[in-house]
Amino acid sequence: MFYRNAIKELESWAANPDHKPLVIRGARQVGKTTLIEMFSKEFDQYLTLNLERPAHKDLFERGYTVGELIDAIRFVKKVSPIRGRTLLFIDEIQNSQQAINYLRFLREDLPELFVVAAGSLLETLLNRAINIPVGRVEYLAIHPCNFEEFLHATDNLTTIEALQAIPFPDYAHDQSINLFNRFALIGGMPEIVSHYSMNHDIHGLGKIFDGLLASYLDDVEKYARNSSQVHVIRHLIRQSFIHAGTRIRFEGFGQSGYRSREVAEAFRILEKAMILQLVYPVTDACLPVGEDIRKSPKLLSLDSGMVNYFAKVQDVIFNSQDISDVYRGRFAEHIAGQELKSLTWSVIERLNFWVRPKVDADAEVDFIYPYKGMIFPIEVKSGLIGKMRSLHQFVKVAPHPYAVRIYSGKLSVQKENLPSGKEVVMLNLPFYLITQLENYLDWLVGQ
Repeated sequence: MFYRNAIKELESWAANPDHKPLVIRGARQVGKTTLIEMFSKEFDQYLTLNLERPAHKDLFERGYTVGELIDAIRFVKKVSPIRGRTLLFIDEIQNSQQAINYLRFLREDLPELFVVAAGSLLETLLNRAINIPVGRVEYLAIHPCNFEEFLHATDNLTTIEALQAIPFPDYAHDQSINLFNRFALIGGMPEIVSHYSMNHDIHGLGKIFDGLLASYLDDVEKYARNSSQVHVIRHLIRQSFIHAGTRIRFEGFGQSGYRSREVAEAFRILEKAMILQLVYPVTDACLPVGEDIRKSPKLLSLDSGMVNYFAKVQDVIFNSQDISDVYRGRFAEHIAGQELKSLTWSVIERLNFWVRPKVDADAEVDFIYPYKGMIFPIEVKSGLIGKMRSLHQFVKVAPHPYAVRIYSGKLSVQKENLPSGKEVVMLNLPFYLITQLENYLDWLVGQ
């Protein structure tokens, strides 16, 4: 089932007696509306509005009291008076500032009503054309499907059972890594995964990928400040697939003549739209950490399947036995980043990587993962543990000995002494277990 984990988060939100109206945030085409349609099955009554429809938008423009608004919604939707648990879903809410203002009053006057809002362009308009009442709503970030959700969508139930066993059984490795490689090839966009689960036809996905890109490019004119910025943003979207998984510079990005300032502003807009993320470095090995936005960031695109298709590397990945060796290791790092992003529903938490604080130092750890008061370094690569010098540099200055290597091999734990005498305890985690990372960090430390 799609969105299995997201629905669990929604259930947790609804179970909280002090819940606030919930704003679903995510890029276009990640399935926000479909998710709420599925979640609505758990309610006695479901009211849905789409504010792209003038009649629905007009309901919020007339100055009704909350009671009058609900009566008007019932009248338009032709439903009986509210009874039992009722879910109100307001889609494309960015089309009405008045509707956004009503979120606070719906909470205050009808706390028993469950209210969810979403919008395809909501991200890019926040703080510019619309304002959401501060402290009056909650947020939930929706990402493309991760590997575990892919397994549910494709009915690979035995592999799901193996994922939930700690430690992971050796006998399930070959099948699991093959399934992960297939997932890494097509990505996690819901329409892509749905089409693949029904047809098992990779070549038939091209038209869907093209349609996804066209929808993102078409949206640009709706939130760009002017025609010049339209061209910059569209250039960044197309080039993001080629440069995904690498550190970038704003000045002249993608062999362009664009200046640093206009590229940086365009990237900020695309980050708000959740089409990509700039992953900035930190220099700390213990909490708290702070991003150093003066240093060049890594670029993560929305979805690895789109990266593969538009960067024209699908055939290379399809024929590869180890995705760590594809695209100079950039692809493996990208899919690992996508999986790590899927582990949080927060709109605030961000991925980071680690660099040594010295200006002339070149040590770099692919990702860091804060968990239970510690920061765990994560390297995405094949190879011997003894050759991971950057990771060793991190462990040397960290207040604990633990590290994680994500790769295509089997689950294992290795120990090695650094020249300084400090021991490194390395969790070798297969790609298919990234979604289980926190469980394995508990397991590692518990040993």
